[in-house]
Amino acid sequence: MSDEDIRVQAVELKDFAVDKLDDLKGRDIVVLDVSDRSDVTDYMVVCTGTSKTHVRSLAENLVSEAKDAGLQPLGIEGKESGEWVLVDLSAVIVHVMQEQTRDHYQLEKLWSAHPGQ
Repeated sequence: MSDEDIRVQAVELKDFAVDKLDDLKGRDIVVLDVSDRSDVTDYMVVCTGTSKTHVRSLAENLVSEAKDAGLQPLGIEGKESGEWVLVDLSAVIVHVMQEQTRDHYQLEKLWSAHPGQ
């Protein structure tokens, strides 16, 4: 598989994740291309859920839909607390957070910062 094929698959997976989060009314969905800053993933998707239950539901729906599409998530962390659930889809890592948790950690700011600035 060429680098171009891998990149296309990552873009399709990112679009899939965003679509599934949007299906359950995930708020403020942001996609960060971190391929030039991370050896672990190409994209990070961050979205806000309105409550612990909503955060869990967003993550569980994403995992269920991924499995239905033949994709096996590498890991799911934080589902018990419902404050911040991370879904690792390899080329895409999804962070589903409650608003106050998202405001506190500011992942978009952290991953958008350029080294040396």
